[in-house]
Amino acid sequence: MQQEYKLESLPKTNAFSEWVKNNFQYIPPAFITLILLIGQFTYGILDSYVNLVVSIGTSVIAEIILARTVLGTTKNLASAYISGISVGILIRSNVIWPYFVTALLSILSKYVLRYKGRHLWNPSNFGVSWMLFLGSMNVAGLSIQWGSNLAAMAVIWTLGLLIVNRAKRLHVTVTYVISFVILAYVRCLITGDAFLAELAPLTGPMYQLFIFFMITDPPTSVSTRKGRIIVVILVALVEFVLRLNHFIYAPFFALCLVGPVAKFIDLKWNVPKAQLQKT
Repeated sequence: MQQEYKLESLPKTNAFSEWVKNNFQYIPPAFITLILLIGQFTYGILDSYVNLVVSIGTSVIAEIILARTVLGTTKNLASAYISGISVGILIRSNVIWPYFVTALLSILSKYVLRYKGRHLWNPSNFGVSWMLFLGSMNVAGLSIQWGSNLAAMAVIWTLGLLIVNRAKRLHVTVTYVISFVILAYVRCLITGDAFLAELAPLTGPMYQLFIFFMITDPPTSVSTRKGRIIVVILVALVEFVLRLNHFIYAPFFALCLVGPVAKFIDLKWNVPKAQLQKT
């Protein structure tokens, strides 16, 4: 009887694993939606649902139109949804147009700023970084923390780590977090601020998106594990310098500066032509 139970259970396990493998592209969108829901119902991180709808709608429509006109194809819209919802979460404005412009910039970067058929910037990182830099009179970044809600943090981090592990990017997230913690301690020695104050950004929804989506983005990551580790350490170091110079949105700017340069070098020297043709 026990052997029969094991044999009957095995196909179910394999079926579930196969389902996850075949539908993994939908898991990150579901996860980022969960981050939004936890943040909204716990801390009210959204100013308006209309702004969120505008950013998601702009991303999805722009993806459909640009994929058809530029590449002559139809693309899965999961990536566009992630870009749109990221924009809706990460920027703050009293007017609607920044959500439209930021989302449009994000998707345009995938089709305009390309090298060897690949885009160089993480879309939402590009759009958010440029809008925070150029539109600072009308736009601010999300600054709300999860506070003392350990349950919310536990859910987000557990699921996030499982997802990036499944995407073979766990080493990227772990390397960045370790680098951030070490450099936060160095900053507290330099500035005299409390260590926990320097460490606090890691507990916010802004950093959850950065850690689990932006720096781990497979299309804009370099092709080797060693390379990805080096790049993420460089991102943390550039962020460290920017923070010391009072750049509030240091992680976005750091990735926007380091990521595309690393991707360009990787595409130029390391990625075989056969691999490029498959993407």
